[in-house]
Amino acid sequence: MAKQFDLIVWDWDGTLADSTGMITNAILKAAEQVGLPALSAQKASSIIGLGLRESIETLYGNLPVVQAQALAQQYNLNYYAGEHEIPLFAEAANTIIELNKRGYKLAVATGKSRRGLNFALEHTGLGHYFHATRTVDECFSKPHPQMLNELMDDLITLPARTLMIGDTSYDLHMAKNAGVHAVGVSYGAQPAEQWQHLNPIQQFDDFNSLSAWLLTHA
Repeated sequence: MAKQFDLIVWDWDGTLADSTGMITNAILKAAEQVGLPALSAQKASSIIGLGLRESIETLYGNLPVVQAQALAQQYNLNYYAGEHEIPLFAEAANTIIELNKRGYKLAVATGKSRRGLNFALEHTGLGHYFHATRTVDECFSKPHPQMLNELMDDLITLPARTLMIGDTSYDLHMAKNAGVHAVGVSYGAQPAEQWQHLNPIQQFDDFNSLSAWLLTHA
């Protein structure tokens, strides 16, 4: 079967890495540590996918600079303390390796910092399977299309031949803004009802089903 896509772009947290619970706990703990109003776990997880600055604005509005900086610093301390324990979803590594072997261009577009993504790529051993990556340190936060636009430019790929895979409305909205196809997954940070209105071409409830579809239809 002929390939539908030349470039497959992955979100990281909640899509390849099973990190939603750890990120949520790091946010909740940081808010408590700096004396901000408590958040629900659902509210805290709803901002996964955004850059840290945009996440704080979404959760708490226009905080004084000192408070926002304190929250960001404490969140980073909490997250970095546990990042080495974050696993990939089962079969994620094998799927990336196989897609690379089949000649797909692979990329990452993430709300993580550059330091965080580089650590994750090294820790998982997947770094050399991705042809390009973008983080919120280099680009506007999702859902702005800059990450995807730059990845397509770097890898000389048209929007019609590009697929974005993510677990949040921010990922799928970014794909829509960039004019690329998208697949949504509901096993990460957001349930499907939060992004179905963005009309992904497929949606999956577990990584194995996503992997099977990619290896057969992408």
